[in-house]
Amino acid sequence: MGRTAVLMLLLLVAATDAQVFSVPLDANSTFSWTVNYATETVSVEVHSPATHKDLWVAVGFSDYGELKGADLCVLWRDWRGRTHFQDTWVAKDGRLSVDSQQDCLGFRHVQKHDVIKFTFTRRFDTCDPQQQDYILEEGTTHIVWARGRGPLFRLEGLDVPETAQSHGFQRAQLLKNLAPSSPHPPDTWHHDVTNSDVHVPDDDTTYWCRVHRLPAALRTKHHVVQYEATITPGNEALVHHIEVFHCEAPPHEDVPAYEGPCEGPERPPATRVCKRVLAAWAMGALPFSYPEEAGLPIGGLDFNPYVMLEVHYNNPERRADWVDSSGVRLYLTPTLRLFDGGVMELGLEYTEKMAIPPKQPAFVLSGYCITECTAVAVPTEGILIFGSQLHTHLTGIRVFTRHIRDGRELPELNRDNHYSPHFQEIRPLKRQVRLLPGDALITTCWYKTTDRDNITLGGFAISDEMCVNYIHYYPKIDLEVCKSSISSESLQSYFRFLHEWEGQATEPELGISDNYKAVQWSPMRAHVLQELYHETPLSMQCNQSTGERFPGYWENMPITPVLFPLPPQPRDCSKQH
Repeated sequence: MGRTAVLMLLLLVAATDAQVFSVPLDANSTFSWTVNYATETVSVEVHSPATHKDLWVAVGFSDYGELKGADLCVLWRDWRGRTHFQDTWVAKDGRLSVDSQQDCLGFRHVQKHDVIKFTFTRRFDTCDPQQQDYILEEGTTHIVWARGRGPLFRLEGLDVPETAQSHGFQRAQLLKNLAPSSPHPPDTWHHDVTNSDVHVPDDDTTYWCRVHRLPAALRTKHHVVQYEATITPGNEALVHHIEVFHCEAPPHEDVPAYEGPCEGPERPPATRVCKRVLAAWAMGALPFSYPEEAGLPIGGLDFNPYVMLEVHYNNPERRADWVDSSGVRLYLTPTLRLFDGGVMELGLEYTEKMAIPPKQPAFVLSGYCITECTAVAVPTEGILIFGSQLHTHLTGIRVFTRHIRDGRELPELNRDNHYSPHFQEIRPLKRQVRLLPGDALITTCWYKTTDRDNITLGGFAISDEMCVNYIHYYPKIDLEVCKSSISSESLQSYFRFLHEWEGQATEPELGISDNYKAVQWSPMRAHVLQELYHETPLSMQCNQSTGERFPGYWENMPITPVLFPLPPQPRDCSKQH
């Protein structure tokens, strides 16, 4: 192997001492990377088919996977056979412009047979004066790619969507948590919750569910100390994300067997109790490990032994020949750790009271876990939050949770500025967060409904909406749900205002959903509704694990004030060039 090839193969490992992460771009291409937090750089290696010697390959980033507006690093060959690598951006008309500041650094490449491999390094924030470079940040990154034939006489002006023979995007969390996992006890064993030779439908998107009974060994309480995906070899580009849900039924109640589409008409209604998340994995995610002093309780005499596996298959080529047995591997120990881990729901109550008008490019809702709730539910020493799973349905585009103590905003709990409902994983936090009694947590979701013609209601259906942060913490306490919605009195006053002052067909006799659907939505009416949500009192769910609220009156509660918000994070461009 030549010196260039050796340099390329060593680059990712030499760049940091961290792991090499990888996601498939399509069935034939991969995107691998390492993260160096000391230098604030990501080192990338791309493997791509090279069936034509004069190909060009573009890889980069955009807000939600669009080629137009993307920031791309492009490998191309000119008509003399010389190889070039340039930092570019795509205008709204689809044409490339070469960036005046080149930030795709350290380029190396090698071609062997019909595969080309190349590497480059990119700073998290290039401080590009043209502001055309994508800033790599926490949360989801949309990796875009395109391939086309050359040769080219120059790159400037190339129409990428028009000339690309193939293109697409992939989602990943690039800025991984690099902390090592805690060691497993010697008596740790594993159990796989998987599909069994599923013939995946030739649709571009399939959600496949399978009810699974846990083994008899879990009649004794265990701790889950880690879980990870187990993917059928060759199906890495097919399996998009996976979740395992516990069936919240009485311990001796059988849950009916089911294997098929999650929204299929044959799915037994009794399986709807399988909704409490135990594990969640998304493409490119690492194994999820619990801290050394805690584990997720599973099994025991009061634990229903049924779980349900949900696998999201992404099949854009609509192939009919996929057969899959992927799922999740749970690592379990009967040697219980010091603390049980818990899962708490933050955000908005699942209710039609919270709704999103149609044709909104960005509509914002916030759910509150208020001071009064944590004051009565959280012990004096507090709890430690170590993981977070942000969740909306199909219109969510941004989610974050703020942490408030005595009116002062502390560092955020979690944020995803380019959130996708098709990429959900439980992410370990880079720092554990202590929640004390009297603290408040505010979970905010942004929604885009430009392609919807009528109101989107809050609720459980996939066409409804949610705004949730499932936080993983220890030690487990009795607070399981800390969520809010608008007070019913405030909402009825809003409907009455629309009827009396705006001439809308809202009526006191109509239900909430019918009143929302009766409104002829305009930008002004949508704006007034959003302001109403942000200013009026709350109906609180401060719920124990039994489903009952903590003692107290939880209606018409005040919204948590933020007297001293966090200032915006400044950009540090002092080290650039």
